[in-house]
Amino acid sequence: MPGLTRGCVLSLLCVPWFVLRTHCFDIGLSTKCVSVPKEMGLCQDVGYSEMRLPNLMGHTTFGEVIPRSAEWEPLLRTGCHSQAATFLCSLFAPVCLATFIQPCRSMCVAVRDNCRHVLACHGQSWPDAFDCDRFPADEDTCLTSINAESAAYRKFFPKPTCQGCPATEEPGAHKRVLQTFCQNNFAVKVTLARRKGATGVSEYDVQGRVEMISPGSLFPFGTRTIIQQWLLINANCAHTMIQSSNRGAQYVLIGNVRDANIIVNKIYLWHKRDTQLTLAARKWKQHKCSKDA
Repeated sequence: MPGLTRGCVLSLLCVPWFVLRTHCFDIGLSTKCVSVPKEMGLCQDVGYSEMRLPNLMGHTTFGEVIPRSAEWEPLLRTGCHSQAATFLCSLFAPVCLATFIQPCRSMCVAVRDNCRHVLACHGQSWPDAFDCDRFPADEDTCLTSINAESAAYRKFFPKPTCQGCPATEEPGAHKRVLQTFCQNNFAVKVTLARRKGATGVSEYDVQGRVEMISPGSLFPFGTRTIIQQWLLINANCAHTMIQSSNRGAQYVLIGNVRDANIIVNKIYLWHKRDTQLTLAARKWKQHKCSKDA
């Protein structure tokens, strides 16, 4: 768990919950320690098993906590910030200690600055309930932020970003496909499928392993997670790609890594009988790109 700093804790936390209603929760009031429910997927790996109820969002029952916290699970799976789970769970499932421990303002700012771009990609803004000015400064008793991810980490595990959706194309002749490979940094073959998420909204998953046709600067051990995060961030792109059925379909995603960010530039639907795409993938290892490719 991130470190705690010493000082006083605010006695009253007023949290507007979206735009529907406002909860003002006196954290000096009586609360009880309860086990974090297994149905609360958001907070299963935060390092503790008991939480306080009512929580810092003003929820008094599991009937409120479980569905409201589930709304934030897709954001968490995008990997937008390494401390997003700690921040969210400190509000939805505060650890059972002698007093409430809020997130520090610095932690909120760090998570907000990294994750609000993902929310914006879905047409949402950082919610008022998570207004960072509401949380105590680092010199108070609160959960502090940790150092940002190192440049070396970002080099090995570049992050997907919100982007415009490239159209799913027919590949055409294998020479044209090889030229496309030359013009980009990576090409991977993936099987994608649609499923219904915890909140009833369709989500899109990478099934099985990812085939590295042209790995570029990507590494096999992290690429599946990166592609999964790209699907979650760019859910509108995924919806366009997989709108006909729930059955898995295979695609070749082609793109670049720029400033430690993944950008998908072209998508090919991989047909089993598409000999040209198969031929291009087989010839790629021996192919030499021309300087003007």
